Amino acid sequence: MSQTFHRRNLPHLYDDCGKYFITFRLNNSIPINLLKEMAHPKINGDFEKFKRLFMRYDNLLDCGNYGINYLSDSKLSDICKECLLYPHGKEYFLICFCIMPNHVHLIFELLAGNNGISNIMKGIKGVTARKCNLELNRRGKFWQEESYDRLIRDDFELYFVVRYVLLNPVKARLADNWSEWGYSYCDEAYQGVF
Repeated sequence: MSQTFHRRNLPHLYDDCGKYFITFRLNNSIPINLLKEMAHPKINGDFEKFKRLFMRYDNLLDCGNYGINYLSDSKLSDICKECLLYPHGKEYFLICFCIMPNHVHLIFELLAGNNGISNIMKGIKGVTARKCNLELNRRGKFWQEESYDRLIRDDFELYFVVRYVLLNPVKARLADNWSEWGYSYCDEAYQGVF
C-alpha cells in the first residue's frame, strides 16, 4: 500500500486502497467572507471543535442561500449521477452518493489498479462541469477546485458516514425519507444501515 500527501487549502492523504468519503461543491456555494469567518486556530485533535466547524460548514451548504443551486435542475443532477456511476466497477466500488442542490457527497472503495483519487475526481468534476456548462449554455468554473476527502478507517465510521450522506436531504428538508430523494444511491449491501 502506498500513500501520498499534499496540501492546498485542505490536507489530503491518499492511499491506493481503502474507503473514502468525499464532498465537492459548486463554485460560489459558500461566500468567501463566510469561509473567512470560519477560519480557526489549529484544532489540535479537539474533536468537539472539529465537529462544530464541520456542522457550521454543513449548514451553510444545506441552506442553499448562496450561489446558484444548479443541481436542483434534474438534467444537471442526471449528468452528475451518470458520471458518479461510470467509474463503478472500474476505479471504485460505489457505496453511496447523494446529489444535493449545490454539493455532492460520495462514498466509495478503491479497486485494485485504480488511477488514484486525484485523477478519479478530476475526471468526475471535469466531465460534469463540461456537460453541465454546455447544458446551461455558460462558461466558467462550475465546481469549487478543492474537495473534502476523508479515509474511512473502520466499519463503525463507515456506518455513520453512510447515514450522514443518505440523510442529508432529510436534514435539509428536501425529502421525508432518504429513499424518496431521486438523487441518492446506496448499494444494497449497505442499505441495512436503515
